[in-house]
Amino acid sequence: MADTKINLSEKDMPKQWYNIQADLPKPLPPVLHPGTGQPIGPQDLAPLFPMELIKQEVSQDRWIDIPEEVQDIYRIWRPSPLVRARRWEKILDTPAKIYYKWEGVSPAGSHKPNTAIAQVYFNKMEGVKRITTETGAGQWGSALAFACRLFDVEAKVYMVKISYEQKPYRRIMMETWGATCIPSPSTQTEAGRKILSLHPDSPGSLGIAISEAVEEAAKRDDTKYSLGSVLNHVMMHQTVIGLESLKQFEIAGEYPDVVIGCAGGGSNFAGFSFPFVRDKIVDKKKTRIIAVEPTACPTMTKGLYRYDFGDTACTTPLLKMFTLGHDFIPAPIHSGGLRYHGMAPTVCHLYDLGLIEAKAYHQNAVFEALVSFAQAEGHLMAPETSHAIRAVMDEALECKKTGEAKVIAFNASGHGHFDLASYQKYLHNELEDYEFSEEEMNKSLANLPKIG
Repeated sequence: MADTKINLSEKDMPKQWYNIQADLPKPLPPVLHPGTGQPIGPQDLAPLFPMELIKQEVSQDRWIDIPEEVQDIYRIWRPSPLVRARRWEKILDTPAKIYYKWEGVSPAGSHKPNTAIAQVYFNKMEGVKRITTETGAGQWGSALAFACRLFDVEAKVYMVKISYEQKPYRRIMMETWGATCIPSPSTQTEAGRKILSLHPDSPGSLGIAISEAVEEAAKRDDTKYSLGSVLNHVMMHQTVIGLESLKQFEIAGEYPDVVIGCAGGGSNFAGFSFPFVRDKIVDKKKTRIIAVEPTACPTMTKGLYRYDFGDTACTTPLLKMFTLGHDFIPAPIHSGGLRYHGMAPTVCHLYDLGLIEAKAYHQNAVFEALVSFAQAEGHLMAPETSHAIRAVMDEALECKKTGEAKVIAFNASGHGHFDLASYQKYLHNELEDYEFSEEEMNKSLANLPKIG
C-alpha cells in the first residue's frame, strides 16, 4: 500500500530560502516614502528593521542562505509532512488525489515560526532587546512570542480586539512564552487613543494594530518592529514549505495540477506556492495556483491595485497592492488572520500578471468544508485554512463531474484547537455570513493616496 505521509529526513531540509524576485517576468513596483512619494532606501527602514532583513527585503538573489542557528531550531518540527487525504477523497467520491502540507506540527501550531525564528535571530544579531508586533487570530503573535523566548528578546503584541476576545487561549499561549499581549486599539499609543476617541467600541483591525506596534518601535531605541506577513523577506522565509513539498512530490511520483492556499496577508499562500510559481515561470508548468480569501475581506477579488498605506494611521511606506483601503474595518469573522485590508505586494504582482488566481468564500461555506475534512481526516484545522479546504473541495467535486484525476495540493497553515468557539457557532447554526458591500467599498477606498 502506498504511503499516506511523505516524510523527509532532517538532512533534506532546505538550506536556503527561495527569493521569487529573481524570477519575476516584471520587477515589483517600488516601495514609496509616505512623505515624498519617492522610492525608499535602506535607511528609511532602519528605525524599524535590522539591516540584514532590509537587505533581504530588496535582494534580487535567487537563493538566500538559512543561518545554521535558524536551521537548528527549524529541526524541532521541520521538515513537515506532506499527507495524502485518502479518506476525504473517498467521502467526496472524487478521482482527484488530494495532498496537504501539514504546518500544524510546529510548537506554535502554524506555519508562522518559519519567519518568526528568522526575524528574531537577525534582530538578536544586531543587538535588539525588544520587538513589537501585531496579530490577528494570534498565530503570528504566538509564533513571535515563541521565537523571542528562544533568543531572550522581549516581545510585545498588539492583538486585534475582536480576536483578543474570541481567542483567549492564543493570548495565554503568548503570555506563557513571556510576551505581553494587549487588545488593540489600546490607550498605550497615540494611534490607539485616536481611534478610540472616534470609535470607542472599535473591534480593531490589523491596520490599527500595525499602527500601534510601529509607533512604539519608532519611539524606542531598544525596540524594532516585526511583521508576520506582507513583506518580501517574510514571504521568502516561508518558502521552506514549498521547497520541501517539491521534494516530497518527487518522492510520490506526482506533481500538482492545482496548488491552493488561503490568503490574508500572503505568507501562508506564498510560502507554499512560490516554488511552484517559479516552475510555472521558468519551466512553463501549467499548474493552476489559487489564493483564497473571505468575502468579508475580498482584497484581491474586489480591491483596487493601487498604492496604499500598510496601516490605518498612515505611518508605513506606501505599497502597491490590491487594497480595500487602509481605513477598512473588517467584519468580525472567525478567520482572524484573513482580515487585512491589503495583500503582500509580491502576491498582488503575480495576480496582476495572471500567474495566480483568486477566489472568495463565505464563512458558512468554508466551515462546511472544514467539518467535512475533519470528519474524514481527523484534523480540526484553523478557520484560515478552511478557505483553502473549500476551494479544494470544489475542485475535487468538479473532478467527480469530469472524471479527471487531478492532483490537488493545499497548505494547511495550522490547527484550530484554539478556534473551537467558531466550530461551535457553525455546528449550532449561529455563524453569520458577511459580504463586502458596494457602499463599504466606496467608503473605504475614498481615502486612498493619489498615487498609482
